Formats: sequence, structure tokens, C-alpha cells
Amino acid sequence: MIQKKICMLGSFAVGKTSLVRRFVHSMFTDKYLTTVGVKIDNKKLVYGDKEVSLLLWDLYGEDEFQRVQTSYLRGSSGLLLVADGTRPETVDKAIELRDKTVTSLGNIPYLLLMNKCDLAEQWEVAPGRLRQLAQSGWRILHTSAKTGEGVEQSFLSITAMMMGDATK
Repeated sequence: MIQKKICMLGSFAVGKTSLVRRFVHSMFTDKYLTTVGVKIDNKKLVYGDKEVSLLLWDLYGEDEFQRVQTSYLRGSSGLLLVADGTRPETVDKAIELRDKTVTSLGNIPYLLLMNKCDLAEQWEVAPGRLRQLAQSGWRILHTSAKTGEGVEQSFLSITAMMMGDATK
């Protein structure tokens, strides 16, 4: 079995824990759960003819008071950077976190998950901003931990990228 570590990074309250819970347990709750430190979940799946065990490291949200420990990032095979479409500053934080990880880990596969697409009418992130990121090489997927939209696809896409298949 192949084991891959994925770190979930982003500002506080963007939905990292909810995305993991939706993917691993097919559940969603409206209750906000603050992650203290790191929460690790495991999900096994089949990719092609290989069994893959995904170790999902849900790291506490980074804000002006706490910074992600680079030691948590060691050994990561991929990153899911999560932003909240209703809070434009979370996109800036995702970019900053991606830059920090490149400094400490080098280039590893990553996706930007624009979460809370079920609240699209409340989004404040300009579509032009996301287009600009996409044109500079960012792969962006829209997700909703609440409805499940895009969640499975996101984890399967990062798995494909980690397995060397960038077309998925």
C-alpha cells in the first residue's frame, strides 16, 4: 500500500475540518470546531490498480496570532490550500501559506479549494482574482463541505497529482 501525507492549510474557519469530515466520514455539521494543533485522519482508496492510504493532516487555522509549524509540513506529498469565498483575505493567506511551504519543502502538488460554494451569492472573492491565479498556474476547485460538492473530486485530484498524473 502506498501512503501519502496531505496537509490541509488555510485561515481559521475556512472549512478545513469540515472538508476532511465530509470526505472521510460523509458527514457535515454546522457547529464550528476549532482545531487545536493538528488532527490526523486516514482514508484508504484505490487509484488505478494501487491501494493508497491518505494521511490527512488538518492543521489549525493560521491567523495573525498563530503560525503553522513547519515541522507539521515535513513529509507532505501534497497540499490542499483552503479559502472561503465569502472572505477574500483567506485567498491571500492561502497564497502566503503556499509560498512558505515551497520555501521549506520545495515544490509539491497543491490545489486551492475555494470552499463554501453553496454560499456563492455571498462570495466576495472577485472572479478575476481567481482567473489571475489560474493563469499563473494555480489549479482551483470549488467545494462545499456542507453539500459535498467538489469534495471527493478535490481529494481524488490531489491524489492523482501526487501519483504523478497531473491531467486528473
